[in-house]
Amino acid sequence: METLKAVLGIIAVLEHEILLFALAGLIIGGLDDFIMDMIFLFRQARREIFVYSRHPRMTAATLPPSDHPGRIAVFIPAWQEENVIGAMLRGCIMRWQAADCMLFVGTYPNDPGTIRAVTDAAQEDDRIRLVVLPHDGGTTKADCLNHVWAAMLREEEAMGRPFKAVLLHDAEDVVHGDEIRLFDRMIDRFDMVQIPVRPLLSDRSRWIAGHYADEFAEAHGKHLVLREAVGAAVPSAGVGCCFARPMLNRIAQERGGMPFDPASLTEDYEIGLRIAEKQGRTAFVTMFDAQGELICTQEHFPETLEAAIRQKARWFVGIALAGWDRMGWHGSLRERWMRLHDRRAALSALVLFAAYCASLGYALLTLSAAAGLGPPPFMSPLIEGALLVTTLLMLWRLAARFFWSSRAYGWKQGLLAIPRTLFANIVSMLAARRALSLYLRQLKNGTVIWEKTHHRFPATGELAAREQG
Repeated sequence: METLKAVLGIIAVLEHEILLFALAGLIIGGLDDFIMDMIFLFRQARREIFVYSRHPRMTAATLPPSDHPGRIAVFIPAWQEENVIGAMLRGCIMRWQAADCMLFVGTYPNDPGTIRAVTDAAQEDDRIRLVVLPHDGGTTKADCLNHVWAAMLREEEAMGRPFKAVLLHDAEDVVHGDEIRLFDRMIDRFDMVQIPVRPLLSDRSRWIAGHYADEFAEAHGKHLVLREAVGAAVPSAGVGCCFARPMLNRIAQERGGMPFDPASLTEDYEIGLRIAEKQGRTAFVTMFDAQGELICTQEHFPETLEAAIRQKARWFVGIALAGWDRMGWHGSLRERWMRLHDRRAALSALVLFAAYCASLGYALLTLSAAAGLGPPPFMSPLIEGALLVTTLLMLWRLAARFFWSSRAYGWKQGLLAIPRTLFANIVSMLAARRALSLYLRQLKNGTVIWEKTHHRFPATGELAAREQG
């Protein structure tokens, strides 16, 4: 009995210290989110009163054509994508029938299935170009994009005129029919333009894939809008992102002809920040088409726990860990604040883990006290106050998650977003653990690899239903 009481005493000390750490982290992170919410709400209210009360919102139907129209090069890196790339390219052909664009698909010689699928699609439209890299895959996505860039330069030389811009898409993307026209217009004013990414809901994975929908609904409904509003750089999402040709050429010249850094796992995120560092203008554009649908990129996200962990671990390494080393803390205070917000993800996972451990410890000590084995958990006025603040911030965060998911997918998904927060936390904690291991391995070996995530493309009937509804 004495041994048990001693063990419970040690647990009580650990629970108290872990709880303090968790509360401090949750309050700091919660206040950061709350402040961003308040700034966003103030901005939206001001625009509703002073802008949209006098000027109607522009849509694809009222968007004027570009003053300087030009051909857009679409870059699509593809490694082991034979199951989706054919359908994706045919979707582009169908939606961009009149668009002045050319699709460059980067493939590898040791991936004959993807090469065959691209070749079949290219026979249906002469705007598709198959690019086979000179070495086997997979390498990093940036390495693939750099070889696609070289293929575009050869095409420019053959055509005798340069492309106006470069648009990034992935092999599983569902593109929007108006995006080429939108980019053609907006790239006249900006060096990089990003449109929203909206994850497709999956009947196969309501909880794992569903949590991506919740996160992107808020990130691309609020965070990226706010970044532009406060004057910070807009990072690229890697898809649905268009770059002015002169800016990419400038970056390429500084890197020996490679606009994308093959040593980065998140080159798409970084390039938006680097454009801003060069005084380039970046923009996040939210616009609706003539039918009132959002002009965005849609795709299915990982549907299994293992795949989600692998993908998020890559994001954590590229943005929160290696991104700290590679990008530093340049720019204004507002820019540094946004970079801190991006890079806190790995630390937030540790805070969440501590919070769950503290909760388990508290439950164990409460049960032991009820059994007469020891005193109840110690709660000082400071801890009680911190718990109250944390609870209020958590309720606010859940309300925000409900709002943004409801806005994007309807109120039923908004309600599901609340319990899905638990799944998002589990994925983040496990991904942070994997990210740390990958980062340490990267520091030791000095190499990065393109970790393959399985993709799927919506079935024809599923796409038809989405477009009609």
